[in-house]
Amino acid sequence: MTSEPASAIRIPRATFASIVTERLRAAIVNGSLKPGSQLSEVELANTFGVSRGPVREALQRLVQEGLLLSEPHRGVFIPVLTDDDILDIYLAREALESAAIRLIVANGTSAAASEALDQYVTEMEKAEAAGDWEAVGNFDLEFHLALVAASGSQRLQRMFSTVISETRLCLGALTAGDDRVDLVQEHRQICDLMQEGETEQALAVLGKHFDGALVTLAGRQRADAATVDGRGGPHD
Repeated sequence: MTSEPASAIRIPRATFASIVTERLRAAIVNGSLKPGSQLSEVELANTFGVSRGPVREALQRLVQEGLLLSEPHRGVFIPVLTDDDILDIYLAREALESAAIRLIVANGTSAAASEALDQYVTEMEKAEAAGDWEAVGNFDLEFHLALVAASGSQRLQRMFSTVISETRLCLGALTAGDDRVDLVQEHRQICDLMQEGETEQALAVLGKHFDGALVTLAGRQRADAATVDGRGGPHD
């Protein structure tokens, strides 16, 4: 039996880079890699069983997404978001998403937009029922991406792509448990209110949704700080 040429089954280097990118992105989002951690090309190459080339490419991609920070002469780190950073992220998100909602309603495309968004809400409801909060978080982000895309504004989408990447840094804290009981319901309300052409009510729910996210993040940060203190950390 003639063996298949190695070139026919070799995995392209680009595929390795994509795999490493996806796994690193997931580790950053779910908190396995902690904020402030420095990433080593050599260690990551050993961990993933690949050469340093795909790792370097993956790190570059994640730097471009805003999930990693490259500091000259120091290396690549997972960003540490301050309270002011988080407030600024949600200030930008509310401005962009509010503009998207206004455009969708004004352009008369609410029905089509709501139909598209309803799919993500349905998946969020299923994930919530299953207790899969990581999936809830992923569908949450997809909902908001689809919302801005439905506006039809290319510039809004370009601006939003940056700020949603920074939101991913908060995702683990936002979906670490079921304390945000209105999370999925708020998405359903936004979807329904847009379809009914109730712009101001939809914007009010969006604002409430972001306020809840900020409260959750503040609570997580206090809990993390208390854990550090309890373990004899730098606050002692």
